[in-house]
Amino acid sequence: MSRPSLTHLVLIPSYNPGPKVVDTVGAALRVWRPVWVIVDGSTDGSAERLTDLASRESGLRVVELPKNQGKGAAVLAGLELAQAEGFTHALTMDSDGQHPADSLPDFMRTSHEHPEAMILGLPVFDESAPALRVRGRRISNTFANIETLCTGIGDSLFGFRVYPIAPLLAVMRGRHWMRRFDFDPEAAVRLRWRGVPALNLPAPVRYLKPEDGGVSHFHYWRDNVLLTWMHIRLLLGFLIRLPMLLARRFRGHP
Repeated sequence: MSRPSLTHLVLIPSYNPGPKVVDTVGAALRVWRPVWVIVDGSTDGSAERLTDLASRESGLRVVELPKNQGKGAAVLAGLELAQAEGFTHALTMDSDGQHPADSLPDFMRTSHEHPEAMILGLPVFDESAPALRVRGRRISNTFANIETLCTGIGDSLFGFRVYPIAPLLAVMRGRHWMRRFDFDPEAAVRLRWRGVPALNLPAPVRYLKPEDGGVSHFHYWRDNVLLTWMHIRLLLGFLIRLPMLLARRFRGHP
């Protein structure tokens, strides 16, 4: 892309992704600019690799956070900076090579056509996807659909998505949670509660093996406990909002 977008940027939170991050960022830069990487206290040398790449790529900005705070915290830091510089939308994607950079133009184009909406990636899994991860996410998706009266969240956990920045910041500011692995599902649910429409687009997913540069920071027990506590909070919030959500549904509002 020859001309950087003035409204939409790619935002990549990154924590110890290994050398693969350079390929991930390079692939994003080939189809969209600007690309911002929020380095979340990485200690694996990836910040230096990215800084070197940024010295040669005008479309890349690297922001280093002093210590690891979690994916949601890194996204929040990026959103605050992006809004201050006049951006209205951010596409979030992972730094580990799982998400499809080739799909960036389609997602951005859909966001331009529907600026009021969040554009949610609907993962298309191949044979590399761990069966336990694929089956496990169905639980979170079921709860997310209950919490939103089945109004559009195709996949609550997939982090390849475009957010309108202003409503997401309104949701996150002053809130203690949504700072780690709970960010993606809680963001989608709370934005639906605020009336932000959800549009779903399919996107392929790759799970790279360690020998291919794949890195995973998912901890089965810790992160599932975090998700369980998140859905308890959201279910309580859902019950409080149920009359409003039902009224909106009957009026045909998003």
